[in-house]
Amino acid sequence: MTVLITGGTGLVGTRLLRRLVDAGIECRALVRAGKELPEGVTPVEGDLLDPTTLPEAVNGVSAVIHLAAVLRAPDPALIEQVNVGGTRNLIEAVQTHAPAARVIMASTSLVYNDDLSRPACEEDPADAQLPYPATKIVAERLLRESGLTWNVLRFSFVYGDGDGHLQSAPGLLGSWNWHPAAMMSLIHHRDIATAMLLALTGAMDGRVVNLSDDAPMSVYEIARLVGAEYKESAEPLENPWKGHVDGTLARELGFRPLVRSAYQAAAEGAL
Repeated sequence: MTVLITGGTGLVGTRLLRRLVDAGIECRALVRAGKELPEGVTPVEGDLLDPTTLPEAVNGVSAVIHLAAVLRAPDPALIEQVNVGGTRNLIEAVQTHAPAARVIMASTSLVYNDDLSRPACEEDPADAQLPYPATKIVAERLLRESGLTWNVLRFSFVYGDGDGHLQSAPGLLGSWNWHPAAMMSLIHHRDIATAMLLALTGAMDGRVVNLSDDAPMSVYEIARLVGAEYKESAEPLENPWKGHVDGTLARELGFRPLVRSAYQAAAEGAL
């Protein structure tokens, strides 16, 4: 099996590539000139925004793991250009040069509406308006309508392996005035690999799937875990389900997280 990864030099990609290589998968990664990749990964120089570079990248692959995206940028046009335009270019390249390949796209639980009456399920409304999740909604639709073999993995809050992401959460969420009792679903980098390896078998084909561990945590608990200060409050929590996703479908399809909670990650020195 040969797998192409986009976004292989990013927060998720660098950690995922190492685990895929360790699992014996032949990996190639679409990268700009001068970017470094983990040992054992074949670089293919190119850019999602330059369609002429994509045929070489996808030719002969069994699957594509599409991670590349712009998350936080001051220019909404850039976010749309990469997340929608880049995805469209990739899909068209796969349709033409590797139509039998499976395409696995990383998305986000941020796509869900904020006013749900329970943890967000895959069939719930997804019409977020902020640039990043809004463009991911469009990119998901492009893939679902592509005629390719596909699945979409909606990541919860990604953390672990020393990426600093969970450590940054209290400051980020505090700036957004999140209630300290608000619960967040999480997913460790180790289990992004767990899910990707399962998805590569075809177990998630034709599905949108939430990825989360077994233990959503309150913002206050996260702050305590990473040694950060966070405001306390006894005021009622206005929306108890914001940030919390339902991971039942993933488990029905065979996903079993290896890092079941952030407390486990902390105990193992894997935050």
